[in-house]
Amino acid sequence: MIVAIAFALAYFRAGLAPWTVLAGGVLAAWQVRTGVPPAVWAAFAAAALALNLPPLRKALVMGPLLAVFKGKLPPLSRTEREALEAGTVGWDGELFSGRPAWGKLLAQPAPRLTAEEQAFLDGPVEELCGMLDDWRIVEELKDLPPGVWAFLKEKGFFGMIIPRKYGGLGFSALAHSQVILKLAGRSAAAVVTVMVPNSLGPAELLNHYGTEAQKDHFLPRLARGAELPCFALTSPEAGSDAASIPDTGVVCRGVFEGRDIVGLRLNWDKRYITLGPVATLLGLAFRLTDPDGLLPEGGEGITLALIPTSTPGVTIGTRHDPMGIPFQVGPNQGRDVFIPLDWIIGGAAQAGRGWKMLMECLAAGRSLSLPALSTGCGKFAALVAGAYARVRKQFRLPIGRFEGIEEPLARIAAGAYVMDAARTMTCGALDQGERPSVISAIVKYQCTERSRRITCDAMDVLGGSGICLGPRNLLGRAHQAIPIGITVEGANILTRTLIIFGQGVIRCHPHVLAEMRSLGQADALGEFDRHMGAHVAFTLSVAARALFHGLTGGLLVPVPGGPARRFYQRATRYSAAFALTSDLALLTLGGGLKRREKLAGRCADILSNLYLISACLKQFEDRGRPEGEWPLLRWACEDGFQKIEEAFDGVFRNLPNRPAAWMLRAFTFPTGRHCKGPSDHLGHRLAEILLEPSAVRDRLTSGAFVPMDPREPVGRLEDALRKVIAAEPVEKKLWAAVARGALAAGPEDRMVADGVQAGILTGPEGQTLRRALDARREAIRVDDFTRIGQPKA
Repeated sequence: MIVAIAFALAYFRAGLAPWTVLAGGVLAAWQVRTGVPPAVWAAFAAAALALNLPPLRKALVMGPLLAVFKGKLPPLSRTEREALEAGTVGWDGELFSGRPAWGKLLAQPAPRLTAEEQAFLDGPVEELCGMLDDWRIVEELKDLPPGVWAFLKEKGFFGMIIPRKYGGLGFSALAHSQVILKLAGRSAAAVVTVMVPNSLGPAELLNHYGTEAQKDHFLPRLARGAELPCFALTSPEAGSDAASIPDTGVVCRGVFEGRDIVGLRLNWDKRYITLGPVATLLGLAFRLTDPDGLLPEGGEGITLALIPTSTPGVTIGTRHDPMGIPFQVGPNQGRDVFIPLDWIIGGAAQAGRGWKMLMECLAAGRSLSLPALSTGCGKFAALVAGAYARVRKQFRLPIGRFEGIEEPLARIAAGAYVMDAARTMTCGALDQGERPSVISAIVKYQCTERSRRITCDAMDVLGGSGICLGPRNLLGRAHQAIPIGITVEGANILTRTLIIFGQGVIRCHPHVLAEMRSLGQADALGEFDRHMGAHVAFTLSVAARALFHGLTGGLLVPVPGGPARRFYQRATRYSAAFALTSDLALLTLGGGLKRREKLAGRCADILSNLYLISACLKQFEDRGRPEGEWPLLRWACEDGFQKIEEAFDGVFRNLPNRPAAWMLRAFTFPTGRHCKGPSDHLGHRLAEILLEPSAVRDRLTSGAFVPMDPREPVGRLEDALRKVIAAEPVEKKLWAAVARGALAAGPEDRMVADGVQAGILTGPEGQTLRRALDARREAIRVDDFTRIGQPKA
């Protein structure tokens, strides 16, 4: 062991090759076991010297290793390379490093709304929410009312991401997210209509890649709603595999508006295009070819163009019906549509570069809209389920007091807390200029899945009130719409099994992408030698850290102080274990890892939960470590650690290379698994947060639209909650009289009257209890119809 330490010190001080350290460690262990004769040490010294001479090392080790590396690595297409290199790496890279820099994360400023952004939320967004009657939109109009469309255009809802110099609102990512969040609990059709023009689409693409002439012409028109945009990417045969777009554009000569020009002849067939049926401006992705070499610098490949839907040959206007939610979405086609080259986004110079543009913009757009929508649904579900569980009674108790109801309430509270933390931290990164491709996939997948679980839990709490649709129903439409978010912007199965880890392990690993890039360089062997040496050193270092942290439980990791200190240490421990696991999975499976989707999915779960835990820790610190939120943070971390350990176990049990799997388990969990998840007592504390108005409940549900008008379903429920809580002491007084025989049990209205008459209750107490009874009955009523779909007069 002394010899191994000596070699390690020599490496760090003199820069010896990292395999010297590895060989020295193995030899030292062998010596302790069996004894090593001096001749062996001499041979080892000679080998170590050779390995530290670059010409010998390259000839004897790196050359053969490079050949193996090329053989294991599948050939990458241009679109695959562009997808891998799109966007930026941020906190995801720290998690892959095995030693996340918590101080760096906590030093990032918490995102804040400007006064103008807050005024927009308090003004036009509140006003819009008040205009929306979701029952009428879904059952009668099958669309937003004309007045709502006009309001969206007038107030600039379609131009939130467009800079002010073009007439847009120029909002931050956080403001954009807050608008979507508030609308989420009000109307799915409205929130999707606002989301799409501000996500991946013509405005986003023009902002980053358009020519000045294109920006000057289109962005002001998009900002004021004079143009309604859509973006046509998905084809019947190219959904998840969007890179295999079959739609074509051929560079050729043709006549446009009476002029003979070089342009593009397009043919396409698209579906699932949101806002397509009402769009006036179509963003189109297609595969460009130039058979006659008319483009000055080439440019074949996936290309993006802007096409007015009035252009001859464009067919648009029919609709899909996505789960009965009537936002505008449908197919469109183009047959022999001839357009000028300058309709390409960015002009002819951007021909063939569309996939890179898409990947970079999707990295930002996917980080925002669906996480905000999912968080908004989660906050709304937390508000509704908590209030209903306190108002609704069975066996003379609020149903929220039963442990069977506490269990889903705890998951709802924790889910809303986690999603809000992830959404906010990601918005902060976007507002700092990041374009996080891997993190965008994490928050899209995790938020939509957690929203699905929360909504199902809330539906269980509401019971029959949740499943009977009508104007009074609070969650039925949200439950109905959940599969839409799961499916769009990268279906969740694909996102988990291929994107999060498959892209992350290459994009975020400290060395893998550099090694892959080295293969195409002039001095491939020299570059590979440099990067591989650093990679081996990284692997040895992370293996040592993983084992040490596994033996000590991470107790010696230097992390920020405070009540959450232990959570930082445990997250660091799992980060080191994840870094080592990722390395060995790559080493043993190579390019075959992308076909092992179950393994990749489990690794994605580890990375995702580490990110969510990080976000919760940052949120806790940014808010000044509020004591009331400690149960939420504790649940989020303990639940995340349990999921991480389960995912590690799944990797170890199913990694094909069994010796590697045994070694991984021994290094990362040398004392076994110990995380048990959140306790029942902790779940009780979370449920209590939802059952009663408080500052913590207000923060947990902040941003959701909560009308206080008791004629509104949500306002009616919140009104009942406050009245029921105010009446509980009076109700206890009444039942105490029953218990001592001073009052007969019976219908509640009669008991109140008898109690007042007998002097058990005062007149005002009787009024308080009557108001609570009336409010509760009104809040738990469900709609019934003379004919399905038609409420009674």
